[in-house]
Amino acid sequence: MMVPLQAEALDISFKLLPAIMIFLMMASFLVIGYVFKVADTEGMWVAGRGIGNIENGMAIGANWMSAASYLGLAGLVALAGFYGLAFIVGWTTGYFVLLIFLAAQMRRFGKYTAPDFVGDRFNSPVARALAAFTTLLIAYVYSVGQARGMGLVGQYVFGLDIIPMIIVMMTITVGYLALSGMLGATKNMAVQYVILIVAFLAGVYVVGWTQGYSTVLPQIQYGALFSELSRQFSEPFLGDNTFYLWVATAFSLIVGTCGLPHVLVRFYTVQNERTARWSTVWGLFFICLLYWSAPAMAAFGVNLFEVTQGASAYAGTGGMTGAEGDVIVVLAAQFATLPTWFVGLVAAGAMAAAIATTAGLFITASSAVAHDIYTELINPDATQRQQILIGRVTIVVIGALVTVTAFNPPALIGELVAYAFSLAGIVLFPMFFLGLWWENTNKPGALAGMSAGLFIWITSIINSVLPSYVGFLAELAGGEGAAIVPIYAQYVPPIGAALVGTPAVFIITIAVSMVTDEPSMETKRLVRQCHSPEPMGQQQTAQDAVSTDGGEPPADD
Repeated sequence: MMVPLQAEALDISFKLLPAIMIFLMMASFLVIGYVFKVADTEGMWVAGRGIGNIENGMAIGANWMSAASYLGLAGLVALAGFYGLAFIVGWTTGYFVLLIFLAAQMRRFGKYTAPDFVGDRFNSPVARALAAFTTLLIAYVYSVGQARGMGLVGQYVFGLDIIPMIIVMMTITVGYLALSGMLGATKNMAVQYVILIVAFLAGVYVVGWTQGYSTVLPQIQYGALFSELSRQFSEPFLGDNTFYLWVATAFSLIVGTCGLPHVLVRFYTVQNERTARWSTVWGLFFICLLYWSAPAMAAFGVNLFEVTQGASAYAGTGGMTGAEGDVIVVLAAQFATLPTWFVGLVAAGAMAAAIATTAGLFITASSAVAHDIYTELINPDATQRQQILIGRVTIVVIGALVTVTAFNPPALIGELVAYAFSLAGIVLFPMFFLGLWWENTNKPGALAGMSAGLFIWITSIINSVLPSYVGFLAELAGGEGAAIVPIYAQYVPPIGAALVGTPAVFIITIAVSMVTDEPSMETKRLVRQCHSPEPMGQQQTAQDAVSTDGGEPPADD
């Protein structure tokens, strides 16, 4: 499906006060990035491991609540009704799994990046390379949705075409990231969280109150609108949104949350494992503030769309387009005839959300190339200056690729992000979970599992997404937008491929590990150290603890 670039219902014109707000916000990000610029790899990749739990919780919230959450989540609920709630269920539940099974253990392992964990845990340069390649793919696919969100919001504020807006916003984002690294990005994320949550909650409450939808709790009172909205909003599993797809989507988002490199690296930036746990709790609280409110904003936006446009949001002609769904949060404030500066505030929150997530994604991508590929696999003697240079070049290159792809994206913002979640949940989550919780997981098992996971995800994308872009694949599928193998698209859809893919990777990894040699005792002791109740120093890793424990197995919690 080719998504329309233009949101016809959006008031695209230059607006002075919102433009000033966006300009000051972007300028502040550049200033913070400059003040906290880094000159060493510790600051570039993990912010010196000195971030506290509340600040890291805010950074997790900002890092997490991308354009897909701020804009796309309400858009999916608006366009798909109850099916869109699968995104809220999946994204929220994933954090409970992170809190219980991964947060403290990953911090105790104590490396720089997700591929770092995979490479060192399984003692395999090939596994490291596969994890780094997966990290780059995730960052690329995920960031396309963010760039699109920036462009759509920029249209509303500056009145320009979406393509130059994407270019301008991505250029500013790439500029401050290349300068600041993880330390500056983390400081900016805390500021960005405050901006986005204030803007979103203000929008929900003001729209709900001024239009008579709600008084005190719009998050609950919006249900009264269901009787006035179309069946597509208020009844589940209509059309292509089947019960199976709902379950597959929710599952993929749960396990994908636990496999996203830019989320897991947040645990490496904190002082210790206790801080890692508490920062996850704070992050979940900050995230829930928005997720609890997004369905209300979607309902308000759909109803206001139908009132102002004089047609059902789901009509074949005159209905809500994908682009309009992607900016339903801004449209709701616009349709409510609120002051232009207030609508600009809501738009600024969307911009902050997109930039914060792009920051986390680009930092993880740059560390995957500079640290995991260049330093660990190509040039072990690389200096810190060389690593930082490679990292900054990577940010620029991936920024350019994302910008070009965002001109004509293959799906809605939320759907694009879900593709990345499926990839993370299929390929990386099983490696993190088994690597930390089953000490007999070995290199052959990890390589077999990751290879199988990549194959499942890539074939799903080729089967269902690429026929809209590649001529001969469209011919094989029997038309643009169709799947090459319909039965495969039905049970392994890109948006929910992890429902089949993740259990398959678990089974393959475990089976191969059981029929091949066990990992060394040193590796087993490393895994046990990740569960030891003994506290570790701020800069200490599990590997450091194992090398100084005299060969004694650590106490297990």
